[in-house]
Amino acid sequence: MTNWMMKRAKGDGIEMQLAIIEGKGKHVFCVHGQTANCRCWDVIASGLTPAHSILAVDLRGRGLSEKPSTGYSWQHHVQDIYCLLENIGLEKAVLMGHSLGAYVSLVFAAKYPKRTEKLILMDGGGELSQEHWDRVDLIIKPSLDRLGKVFPSFEAYVENMKQVPVLQPWSKAIEDYFRYESEDVEGGVRSRIHPDHIQEEIRNIRQEVPSEYYPKITCPVLILRATDGILSQDDLVLPEYAVDRMVGEIANARRVDIQGTNHYSILLQPNEERDLAILSFLKD
Repeated sequence: MTNWMMKRAKGDGIEMQLAIIEGKGKHVFCVHGQTANCRCWDVIASGLTPAHSILAVDLRGRGLSEKPSTGYSWQHHVQDIYCLLENIGLEKAVLMGHSLGAYVSLVFAAKYPKRTEKLILMDGGGELSQEHWDRVDLIIKPSLDRLGKVFPSFEAYVENMKQVPVLQPWSKAIEDYFRYESEDVEGGVRSRIHPDHIQEEIRNIRQEVPSEYYPKITCPVLILRATDGILSQDDLVLPEYAVDRMVGEIANARRVDIQGTNHYSILLQPNEERDLAILSFLKD
């Protein structure tokens, strides 16, 4: 069990939820993926604390943060994070983002280099072709299908998730993550995330060009890449051509391939190779 301290703080005009574990070293600010929440960092946090402090945010529209009717894009998330750091009095942090969170962290580091000590991009941040974005959208569709639906119980809510191969082995940490994102409503249980907010974000993502931010990154960067696809090697979220470009165009960037992991297990499962890579990067 990861012992988070929960804190309310101001984003860009909205109330947001932060999960915090105090530690001795650097402040690592964690940014989750598209339909995730702060509790996706439970396993990684257990490997990084108490050596370092971990702060994990519920992005707007997710978890226990406020859910405005509109305003879902990388730029909105970046401004929320800037306001959060101001609000809690943290001048500089290491940003660590997974999937969507990697892109948000990338943009933040480019826009606010003086506030970004180091940058960890976990299976995200790549410049993908439109065809590849289509494949990514297809593989994340099952995670989107649960949004907006009411299930008779939490057990029914996670029943299908327990059968998904890329979430195996199922664990208490994964169950806690899904329990945190669910809420009781009339007739049962549903996700706290509104599907319209995610669709707005997907439309905005398609307008962004990640590589425009690469030359603006001045801090050290660690790129953690999953080596396995979700359904096949054609649906890697960070394919070889994309990570090669990142290393070539981002100064002070290095990559570590986490062997045998997919887009979800690189985050949700215990992994000594991943944890050692992060701890070594934070120590340098």
